[in-house]
Amino acid sequence: MIIDNFENINLYKKISIDIFTGLDFLRSAGKDIEIGTYRISPNVKAIVEEYSTKNHTKYEFESHKDFIDIQYPIVGMERIFWSPISMMELKNPYNKGTDKSIYVSKKETQKHFVDIGNSIFAIMFESDGHSPQHSIEINQNIKKITIKVRKS
Repeated sequence: MIIDNFENINLYKKISIDIFTGLDFLRSAGKDIEIGTYRISPNVKAIVEEYSTKNHTKYEFESHKDFIDIQYPIVGMERIFWSPISMMELKNPYNKGTDKSIYVSKKETQKHFVDIGNSIFAIMFESDGHSPQHSIEINQNIKKITIKVRKS
């Protein structure tokens, strides 16, 4: 998992032009962007959604094989829990249609978190189990953009 802010996105041009393209879309998107899916390039799409964060007590972590996730709330803040999938138990095996495997943590102490929004974004790779949509202090309505970058 990479946690960063928009001040550093030009560094990603050297790492992956597709990741940079997704980050550039995030940086330029306005808070009034419509809910839906946007094709940014042949390998990059954005999914814009709105929901209320929750105080979850049960943690399930997802992982993706075909796409890298870049997540950023354009309105509000969100807590994402993280744990390496190598330290978790597989609950639901990989589903090609949804590009998702579901894991559960073996121990409460294994999960870590990051708060995203306000120029802070998270990039998740296949080895990163992530559990989004958590409240930071109180439940809040957020508008979030998830960039899906096809792995080459």
